[in-house]
Amino acid sequence: MSARVKSGRRPGRPGAGTPAVPEERNVLQRGLEAFAELGYDRASARELARRLGVSHNFINDRYGSKAAFWRAVVDCALGVQLARLPRPDTAVDEAEQLRRFIADLYWNAVETPLMGRLMVDEFSRDTERLDHLYEHYIVPTFELVRPAVERLVTSGRMAPVPADVLFFAIMGPVSGMLEVPLARRLGRLENASPRQLATTAESLAQLVVNGLLGAGSGDLART
Repeated sequence: MSARVKSGRRPGRPGAGTPAVPEERNVLQRGLEAFAELGYDRASARELARRLGVSHNFINDRYGSKAAFWRAVVDCALGVQLARLPRPDTAVDEAEQLRRFIADLYWNAVETPLMGRLMVDEFSRDTERLDHLYEHYIVPTFELVRPAVERLVTSGRMAPVPADVLFFAIMGPVSGMLEVPLARRLGRLENASPRQLATTAESLAQLVVNGLLGAGSGDLART
């Protein structure tokens, strides 16, 4: 007697009509695009699934929740950025360390503009997502340059600056790297090359450092 052919599918294989699961890298990239365009609240699980081309329960099955998926998206993008930033180097002048650090921040913004848009949206909301950004990326990022800043202040080359003032002094010009349509209207070339964008990042960084050092020993700390 011949054996009966089983109709069930092998474990781990999608059934007929089930969308193919994209690679993890593509899942996270499409998630970043959705969160950057729509914001967290408008990027519903259903909309995310539609953009990913997966079943409606994919996010929960793979990541556990939309919040966990958001963290995976952010960790993927910002983890790479954080790893690229220069580490403290006592052999390099503190002002030059600060300039290199800021220029690299700006270049990172060019390479991942969607992450910049996502962060701008999250910075205005008092949420656990902001806590995640602050604890895992903002604090560790600025810890890389803190020793150089402290030595500049101690030596009198830079005024004491409150942390929030320093942060926005450095991060404000990121808009000059991200707001490309406006930059073009202000004279940036239509198809600026990577080298030209790197020059822009260096110029912005130098302007920021010049401003921070220009106050000399004047005290900018709050009373």
